Amino acid sequence: MILHWQSILLYCFYTAAAIQLVFILGIHLRFAFYRKPKSTTQRQHAVSVVICARDEAQNITDNLPLLLQQQYPSTYEVIAVNDNSFDDSKYVLEYLSKAFRHLRPIELHQEAPLIQGKKFPLSIGIKEAKYELLLLTDADCRPASALWIEHMQNGFREGKEIVLGYGPYEKTPGLLNKLIRFETFHAALQYFSFALAGIPYMGVGRNLAYKKEVFLRNKGFSQHNQLPGGDDDLFINRVAGRKNTAIVIDRESFMYSKPKSSWKTWRQQKTRHYSTSRYYKPVHQFLLGTFSLTHFLFYPLLIFSFFLTQWWIPVSIYGSRLLLQGLIYFRSMRKLDEQDLFFFYPLLDLWQWFYYLLFADTLFRKPQSFWK
Repeated sequence: MILHWQSILLYCFYTAAAIQLVFILGIHLRFAFYRKPKSTTQRQHAVSVVICARDEAQNITDNLPLLLQQQYPSTYEVIAVNDNSFDDSKYVLEYLSKAFRHLRPIELHQEAPLIQGKKFPLSIGIKEAKYELLLLTDADCRPASALWIEHMQNGFREGKEIVLGYGPYEKTPGLLNKLIRFETFHAALQYFSFALAGIPYMGVGRNLAYKKEVFLRNKGFSQHNQLPGGDDDLFINRVAGRKNTAIVIDRESFMYSKPKSSWKTWRQQKTRHYSTSRYYKPVHQFLLGTFSLTHFLFYPLLIFSFFLTQWWIPVSIYGSRLLLQGLIYFRSMRKLDEQDLFFFYPLLDLWQWFYYLLFADTLFRKPQSFWK
């Protein structure tokens, strides 16, 4: 006779597994089998690319020319906001602006004490933009190709005001790199899938586009100016909707960044990013929290279930979840050029359990008051 508490644990396991399958089949499946919409007309819009930088002279030297040499048949400008830098950023931008007339450097010499993070320089850059379509990225990012602008602006089909892109990290040897890239892939799988399900909740500032009118209509970052982060995810969380958001996942549209090289700096980066999630809309907090909680509970409850019922029942449940998840990961990783991670996905999924433990305290930690 199974005791009452044992029955509760067993039913909790069944519930957690069922909820996981609902997310896998109801949400993640949408991205795994997503196909790019066929466009009957190709229109090139005038585009403003906006980046902000503070003490990033080397990154500007390495990456900005790649943005300035895009193969784009229509008009575009690149606005580089130099936010109170102490290095040689000003002189690098002056030099590049002589060679590229479509580069518009903006020098900031004052802080905005009541506006945290990079929201103030980014707002200045957006307001100075000449064109309606805004493409946003960071100074430490490099486009995968000279067609980045072309692909991202193609996302602005009829009725679309927001375009979510992918910002992967460069592949380097080592375990940390694989974990960083898997976390980035998993986050993208989440926000792309939710967007396709009509529940967009975030984007990444490394590769993001929206219309200037959306920014002005919603009074920019005014609702969360007091937070150092959120210029990308909190803004999109507030303004994105079922009908106005599109995704672009052409490999030539990716925007690459260099990953952190130490566990300490990576944890600091992720802590800063996750500290804003508590400000998401309640429905998004509920959905994301439900998925994370059931994912976290799944493995401990799986172990307990072997002692509470016949062994083949938990094995069958785990195997079914693993196979369905493998299908989702295989197709999704191919789309996002992360297929080298697929062979490790059972271990990487287990790693997520430790990942939740590692960053659980960020839900309660006060965000840092700086962005660089």
